Amino acid sequence: MASTTGSDFERTPTQARHDQALGGSRLKERVIPLVIFLLSLAYLFLFCRYSSLEPDEGIVLQGAERILRGELPYRDFFSFYTPGSFYLMALCFRLFGDSFAIARTSVAFAGAVCAALTFLLTRRVCSARIAAFAALLSTVAGATVRFLVLHNCYSTVIACCALYAALRLVETGKSSWAFATGLLTSLVFLFEQSKGAGLAAGLGLGFLVLFFADIRSTRRSLALGACGLACPIIFTFAYFATHHIVRVMVASWLWPLNHYTRANHVIYGYQNWSEQARALLFHTGAPWIRVLKVLAVSPGLLVPTLPLITVGLWVWSLYRCYRAAVSKAICYYVFVCSTLIGLLASVVVARPDMLHFMYLAPFWYVVLGWILGSPHFNHRRLLAARPALIAYTAIAFGLFALALFLNSSAAHYRIETRRGEIKTGNRDSVIDYVQSHIPRNQELLVYPYLPLYNYLTQTRSPSRFDYFQPGMNASDQAEEIIAALKSRNQQAVLFEPWFTEKIPNSWPATPLTEIAKDPIADFIVRNYRVCQMLVSPQGWRFDYMVPKLARCM
Repeated sequence: MASTTGSDFERTPTQARHDQALGGSRLKERVIPLVIFLLSLAYLFLFCRYSSLEPDEGIVLQGAERILRGELPYRDFFSFYTPGSFYLMALCFRLFGDSFAIARTSVAFAGAVCAALTFLLTRRVCSARIAAFAALLSTVAGATVRFLVLHNCYSTVIACCALYAALRLVETGKSSWAFATGLLTSLVFLFEQSKGAGLAAGLGLGFLVLFFADIRSTRRSLALGACGLACPIIFTFAYFATHHIVRVMVASWLWPLNHYTRANHVIYGYQNWSEQARALLFHTGAPWIRVLKVLAVSPGLLVPTLPLITVGLWVWSLYRCYRAAVSKAICYYVFVCSTLIGLLASVVVARPDMLHFMYLAPFWYVVLGWILGSPHFNHRRLLAARPALIAYTAIAFGLFALALFLNSSAAHYRIETRRGEIKTGNRDSVIDYVQSHIPRNQELLVYPYLPLYNYLTQTRSPSRFDYFQPGMNASDQAEEIIAALKSRNQQAVLFEPWFTEKIPNSWPATPLTEIAKDPIADFIVRNYRVCQMLVSPQGWRFDYMVPKLARCM
């Protein structure tokens, strides 16, 4: 991609004065991202041992364990994720040790890199102060919102790297950045297919707009970009082709289109609040306490609006691009907005709730940085409102971040698991009981799903399924789990009998017929008996059960 007018974006007089006031220098500009990375990493380390025992977290961890045992995704265990997160976690365990702390450290590292990249992306048109503020939000009100070992954090950090590489391509015209952009975009797809497809579409839209704006690309850049995009995909297909499971792999990647999206369909910006949570937030406490609570939760309402603002800014930047002189700043806005529109589409297709927008928080906080401090948005009403907007953002997001921090730091129950010590906010009676009754590496079905219990107790599922969600997973998969239980007469089960109560709030689009009839639950109730009632830190009740003819040990 050819350069436009220089190696840096245009600096307005206002921004130049900001830079001079801050004593900015080239060395300082290079040091600040490193400092942000280190401070963010230190902060996120505070969250590494805290766990509320979320159901989703163990999926990647158990998949990595299976790979370390020589199993393959799609053939030996079920997954509808692309394989990147499983193999990355398996590599981390192989290099640094198999523990919960190592897994969480990888999440902290990903969040810290995202913070540094948020600064670099925002700094191109905003002052260092505003860019640092956006990076701070990315850490304290982004990475910590759902600080779990999930594929989302890894795909987001790679997507941030891809956007940065693409911007460097636009700025410098160096073909090496074209290869990096294609390679990173392909890797995003291999960690999360919907996000990777959305990123590729968004980057393609951005390059297309710049092409029509006479920002021409070279054949070498296009060739290297295509090569970078193809290499990881070709390697992945070749690897799974040697095991003769390419068809199964592709079917698994497409599986969410007919299953995940149906059960996980929600309205735009869905908050995942239960009726009890709504009553606690908005109908209890003194008036001033309610105001504070509304302020504290308002970032969760604001963040889903930032992608919609991005669409408006994209239209504005297109107008400026074709009606006025094409400047580096306009190229920047149109390109970043195009990319973010692609990422927005990936969320809308999958599950457009607040949490999935928060997974992409580093991108949306770049847009927030523009609103709070971009010198190119200089409408008098916006300029007049900025002091109030900055004050609101600092207070509301500060309260939001404080609630997340206190929730973690107040956890004082320590549990010694087979994967290391964890901290929880309330007592957990499951892990100690399971570890005292089931030896390491033995089988334990956790149903419907909380595979983190399998990981922490170093047990494994008796079937190909580490998780099963009624209403999302298919009936033939349920029969496969039942068949596995029938073949193991002495197999213990950790059963959550009231899991269906979570479905209307968490997965409101689940068909009622799927809730009313659960063949696996029916089989367990008919053939197993309760030995001990156990409780998780979130108050979820689990029954430790054994076959009716077996003894409770």
